[in-house]
Amino acid sequence: MATSSIFEIGLTGLNAAQAGLTTTSHNIANASTPGFHRQNAIQSTQQPQQTGSGFMGKGTRVDTVLRAYSQFLDGAVLQAQTQDSYLQAYQSQIDQIDNLLADPNAGLSPALQSFFSAVQDVASNPSSVPSRQSLLSEAQALQSRFQAFSARLTDIRSGLNRQITDTTSQINSTAQDLANINDQIIKSAATDTQPPNDLLDKRDQLLADLNKLVRTSVVTDANGTVNVFIGTGQTLVLGTQSFGLTAGPSAADPANYDISYVANGNTIALNPASLQGGSLGALLAFRSETLDSVQNDLGRVAVVLAQTFNDQHQLGQDLNGALGQSFFNVPAAQVVVNSNNAGTAAVTASNSAVGALTGSDYRLTFNAGTWTLLRLTDNTQTTFTTFPQTVDGVTLNFASGAASNGDSFLIQPTRNGARDLSVALSDPALIAAAAPIRTASAVANTGNAKISPGTVDTPPPPNANLLNTVTLTFTSATTFDVTGTGTGNPAGVAYVAGGNISYNGWTAQITGTPQAGDTFTIARNTGGVADNRNALLLTALQTANTVANGTANYQSAYSQVVSDVGNRAREIRVQGDAQTALVQQTTAAQQSLSGVNLDEEAANLIRFQQAYQASGKVLQIASTLFDTILGIGA
Repeated sequence: MATSSIFEIGLTGLNAAQAGLTTTSHNIANASTPGFHRQNAIQSTQQPQQTGSGFMGKGTRVDTVLRAYSQFLDGAVLQAQTQDSYLQAYQSQIDQIDNLLADPNAGLSPALQSFFSAVQDVASNPSSVPSRQSLLSEAQALQSRFQAFSARLTDIRSGLNRQITDTTSQINSTAQDLANINDQIIKSAATDTQPPNDLLDKRDQLLADLNKLVRTSVVTDANGTVNVFIGTGQTLVLGTQSFGLTAGPSAADPANYDISYVANGNTIALNPASLQGGSLGALLAFRSETLDSVQNDLGRVAVVLAQTFNDQHQLGQDLNGALGQSFFNVPAAQVVVNSNNAGTAAVTASNSAVGALTGSDYRLTFNAGTWTLLRLTDNTQTTFTTFPQTVDGVTLNFASGAASNGDSFLIQPTRNGARDLSVALSDPALIAAAAPIRTASAVANTGNAKISPGTVDTPPPPNANLLNTVTLTFTSATTFDVTGTGTGNPAGVAYVAGGNISYNGWTAQITGTPQAGDTFTIARNTGGVADNRNALLLTALQTANTVANGTANYQSAYSQVVSDVGNRAREIRVQGDAQTALVQQTTAAQQSLSGVNLDEEAANLIRFQQAYQASGKVLQIASTLFDTILGIGA
């Protein structure tokens, strides 16, 4: 009995040592396997045997093999990696725009400066055809610079759509793998009560990979399987079943790809703001926070430049003696009809006051007879029931059709401004550098009063009677009569020295003391090829605050865009560096518990080898004892 017990004890020791060697070898082999958790063979004492001399031990047994796992530490690594993936993906995108805008040679600032230098050259040499041709060339170069920026931003948007599609496919594939792992875990539990450590490691690694793509919420069932949720609670994995996502053109804006949730044959569009964390969250956030605003703000500069330059140019006179035409083709506002609209309503938008443009997009929706305009940058709402309506310099009109409840329209006043800006003139003679009016004092005047050169009033188009000859005849030192206005001839007008005198769309001032009978005329500017008055006013636009409700000029508005992107890129870079350090710290803490230490495993190999050899020696001694007993019997 004693010999048999020694054999049994020795055998349990051999089995335990062999289990330890196997587990240690498995750890060493997977030291570099991502997501692997160090495993330990857990031993306990066999149930002892009661004898008259007390309880006699019967050796050891291996109860199970457990992972060195901490839900807290692994969860901390998961959260840190999700945010790190978000910041790294965001940085890779914003750096493209930051490098584009900040380039001192390829940026918009040099093109703006060259254009207005050419305007100044025309002001200095209004009759010079080469100067005028140079202005047209610089205008074409400015147009090309705007369009090049727009094309690059459009390429970035297209690249985002491709990345969103690829990331969505990766999410679907990972979700399916998780569902398959869940199935294997359930089958393993049905045939064995021991934990399937390697399956659990693979499951946790898939969760880590999934959280690098998009932030998830995970609920672990008692059977070891996981249920995974994204967004506002949409189920991505439920036991052995996975649900898919799909990416495609947005119903509200086909230029952008949105994410939809597919379950049981139904497709539900998800709010991009609900998909946070991971590389997918970064792509969606970058598009709404940075790309849209940069493209809109750059377009706003183009729209304001084109319209304000046109406004002043149309108040001038070209070399042919005609009033100025549009110098630029002004980009138009865009209205995108939601493809899900049930009604037939058509809405138009126009930039009626470019100085009030905000650079934001707007969503116009209809419900129960009321229209709601939502400014997307700050969610400010404006409600109304009739058209036209003007908000932030954008005038909305109802063109035709009938609206149904829930219909919506995306209003983009400046999205395509940089793309659609173009030069309208090709003939240098059509540049309106001169003013269309000329003032004069009669030679026979006896007083010392003088009249200013006069200016054409804004906004254009000029008054239909602008070029009529108007005569101011003083009936006394304090009153004058007006003839030639074409809309009535005022008499006995009070004279105020230096005060504005405005008729037919022009304004002039008379200073000094006139005498009765003195006359002054304001007439068409004939032969004014050397006149530079309108060119000087065009030059002054470079520093005029015409953007953002009169708070910025073209250059400062563009500089604000560059500054905002640069500051955001720097902020993301700093946060990314800090997050990477946090990932390293949390990973180090997790690896200190769950990672494989090869030195420790090498020591374990020697320990289990010696245990195996010692148990073998026990068996050898038991065999010798058994042989001795047999010898006595003989």
